[in-house]
Amino acid sequence: MPALRSSAAAFGAFLCLAALGAHAAHAGGSAGEGNENTTPRPRGNATDDGTLSAGVDAVSFDRSRNGSTGPDRPGGLRGSGGSGGPGASGGPLTSVSGTWTPPACYYAPRYTPAQLRSYKESVWGAGSTGYQWDAEQRDKYVNGKPYTDFNEAETGEGYWWDAYVTEGREGDPAAGDCTEDFFWVDTGDAPPADIPQAVTPEVLAQLAYAEIRVPSTRVELAPAGTTKVNLPTWAWLDAADFKPVSVTASVPLLGVNATTTAEPVSLRIEPGTGDAATYPASGVCELAGDRIGEAYAKGKAGRTPPCGVKYLRSSGDGSYKLRATVTWKIHWTGTGVAAAQNLPDGTFGAEQDVVVQEIQSVNR
Repeated sequence: MPALRSSAAAFGAFLCLAALGAHAAHAGGSAGEGNENTTPRPRGNATDDGTLSAGVDAVSFDRSRNGSTGPDRPGGLRGSGGSGGPGASGGPLTSVSGTWTPPACYYAPRYTPAQLRSYKESVWGAGSTGYQWDAEQRDKYVNGKPYTDFNEAETGEGYWWDAYVTEGREGDPAAGDCTEDFFWVDTGDAPPADIPQAVTPEVLAQLAYAEIRVPSTRVELAPAGTTKVNLPTWAWLDAADFKPVSVTASVPLLGVNATTTAEPVSLRIEPGTGDAATYPASGVCELAGDRIGEAYAKGKAGRTPPCGVKYLRSSGDGSYKLRATVTWKIHWTGTGVAAAQNLPDGTFGAEQDVVVQEIQSVNR
């Protein structure tokens, strides 16, 4: 994960000026429970008086400008970009960085002092976590080492933060990386810099990255479906489908947000066989204006396609699996961060069948 501290100063400065909102929030589930894993943690969200209530999580997503709705998820497409075909669906992006993915867990507000007291005392009363651990917890949160009486004297001046698992990452080993116990953050303060997964605009931008959904990369071909050996085949994408998409992630309770935007920049054509040539030779068709590739039209038969493929051998009784992959440039802005900040580019690809036939000669 890239450094998550670059926006911390701007984030803290904004919080010092922002009045806390009173809103509901939505996101994933609770992260590791430590020694309390026998007692599920209620989820917390803001109520109209600025306190927290059980039932909903901390981060909310606005997917209204996301990719087209798919069958599995309103407001965004689920899918892996496997085999194409009529109606093939789009899906989430894969980072081009081999070492970076959006965070599998994060920290955000969960409890008021009274709510943490209620939760902890229910755990201790169950007697399932052992005397020594319970005593250490009482020292930490009740007896001033370092907190006193769950910070009840500071009610209304901050919140207890806790770990959450990012939706869809529940089985990911990285979801267990958020192992910090409950910690207190005063209203107007940035979260501790040594806890990189604590929500800031940059972390919210990364969570929004994971929610981006893009359309299928099934390309238009001419000739369509079946082509001929040594015949240049034109390839292009529907410009109406390939336009910027974005998702906004926010913590309404804190009044902070980030919007992550994905813009298509290029299309890579992989013919599915070594017996083929691509146009251009690199196989990468760059975005030109509002289109990638060029639609074939009558009168272009003698021209070389700006984006396409030429097969040099018949596919016989089968077909070649042409793979088309679009690269999307990702950037974000957010609370206290006006200039666009880059995140790793993302890709999404799909396969489609192409039948290649020999040109039949006629003997007279």
